[in-house]
Amino acid sequence: MDALEILQRQQVSPGLLRELEKFRKEHPLEEHLVYRVARPPVPFYGKEILEMAITALLQGENLLLCGAKATGKNILAENLAWLFGRPLYNISFHVNTDSSSLIGTDTFRDNEVQLRQGPVYQCAQYGGFGVLDEINMAKNDAVSVLHATLDYRRIIDVPGYDRISLHTATRFIGTMNYGYAGTRELNEALVSRFLVIRMPDLTEETLLLILETSFPEAKREALVQFAGLFLDLQAKAANSEISTKALDLRGLLAALKTVRGGLRPRLAVSMGLTNKCFDGFERELIEDMVMTRIPESWGTEDVF
Repeated sequence: MDALEILQRQQVSPGLLRELEKFRKEHPLEEHLVYRVARPPVPFYGKEILEMAITALLQGENLLLCGAKATGKNILAENLAWLFGRPLYNISFHVNTDSSSLIGTDTFRDNEVQLRQGPVYQCAQYGGFGVLDEINMAKNDAVSVLHATLDYRRIIDVPGYDRISLHTATRFIGTMNYGYAGTRELNEALVSRFLVIRMPDLTEETLLLILETSFPEAKREALVQFAGLFLDLQAKAANSEISTKALDLRGLLAALKTVRGGLRPRLAVSMGLTNKCFDGFERELIEDMVMTRIPESWGTEDVF
């Protein structure tokens, strides 16, 4: 399926599809940036969320995606860059991320000092979609760079060099989880520069769509059990009965890949989900949940 077909199957507004096509025609991609436009491994499913996100981006706004773990924030961001046909720049925030990490630093090249461009600079220059991953881990030094970049000014002042204006296609998408170590509350000035989408928890219907798209050759009855296990973990985590360590959609998909490769399903789930909990008591709880969904006797042929 191409980008627009995925939206059509979810019955996204035809008017939005026309505007999206118009955007792509008005902002053709430069040849040297084609490699940065990659089809995401999994389509994003959620008509309402897609319509909100696409409408906001078409109007020139930036997005902040917030919500619990495993709600598809990064998958949505990657899908949006692909749908709009724009190069993707991932900017992960951590304790050492500062303004020079984002804009660039001086480097010595061809016997002179030149700017080695950072991801925010390149995103601004080439009309990219910049994913500001875990933005609530950003330090003040990094946040100060974003203020003028994200508001109506749409500029970046590069100390010692020049001021650059953002390409008309440039958009920024922030993602954030609550409660992770090193995170903090975003200040109002930064939040005001985004439209905020609160990501809902995965439903059985959405999760099955993801699994069936990723593993079309798998047996539906088996995928129902894997989806049910994930939703059981999601419910337990929501009630604070377990941590969110085992609530890992990437881990579930990776486990199914190893099952497809010949590994017994129970062992695959141990690697993808159960063993991510290092507390013995919690791991036992999760193993009990796995037993109710994935029989010990299952082999690869029971899933694929």
